[in-house]
Amino acid sequence: MAMHWSNWDRTDLAVERAAIVRERTGEIPGLESSQEQINGITITRVQVTHAYAASRVGKPPGRYFTLECPELKYRNRTLLKNVAQIIAEELTALAGLPRQNDILVVGLGNWQATPDALGPRVVSQLMVTRHIREYISQDLGGRLYPVAAISPGVLGITGMETADIVRGIVQQIKPELVITVDALAARSPSRLFSTIQIADTGIQPGSGVGNNRPGLNTESLGVPVIAIGVPTVVSGASIAVDVLQDYFSRFNPHARPTIDSVHDFLSQDLLELMVTHKDVDMQIMEISKLLASAINKATQPAITEEEMLDYLQ
Repeated sequence: MAMHWSNWDRTDLAVERAAIVRERTGEIPGLESSQEQINGITITRVQVTHAYAASRVGKPPGRYFTLECPELKYRNRTLLKNVAQIIAEELTALAGLPRQNDILVVGLGNWQATPDALGPRVVSQLMVTRHIREYISQDLGGRLYPVAAISPGVLGITGMETADIVRGIVQQIKPELVITVDALAARSPSRLFSTIQIADTGIQPGSGVGNNRPGLNTESLGVPVIAIGVPTVVSGASIAVDVLQDYFSRFNPHARPTIDSVHDFLSQDLLELMVTHKDVDMQIMEISKLLASAINKATQPAITEEEMLDYLQ
């Protein structure tokens, strides 16, 4: 039986969904996880190996890598560089990079709405090479791998489903791999802009905010799909539930309400509210640089950082 996910616990993060399921029902077969710490960075690997676990967690079977680092919000350059390297290494391992044939990077989201603009911002900073390898110097060209990129927009801008646009591009250029980048929703406000998830299961755009669109995955596109995402919003209902439960736990622990009773107390407006940071513009700019750097490192491992900078200028 599939698990019901209400407004208060909306999240795209497998690590959060796994924790919620375990808190409610205990350990379940087919749901595995491991965790390690690296210089203040928490890395969690969740693997969904069984259909039953997938129905409970609400995530398709596959591997989910999550990097958490609260200090990311403070834009320490050395830390950002280290995190980009970890993400590049995980991408390399998960996607079998580099690849000789075309890779398509898809920046999902709405470039007109800042919290949803992560994908397009990342694409704008990528080292796109599919079209130029034969026209540049032999020294550099011989070390480039073919990468194409697209920001297809959203249904409200284009009048077309993103999945239809991407499927058409895939059928035309026949990439060996698709990498999607998208803004996600989190259950906990502390994860905003400090958590990065990579999955080999593809993505269903809009699922975290209750606006499910057709998925981008191996089944729909016919090629492997790696999804990279960062939580940029959290539901107002999640914040309200946390505040109310924290209040009762401190001042009246014997009367601490259940999740269901708190949820029933919330107004419909609050249930539909999505919240982000006040400095979302700066956060999106910084995290998009980090992800673009990681993707560039993973897809172009033979190119030095100096050469990348020269290319992107």
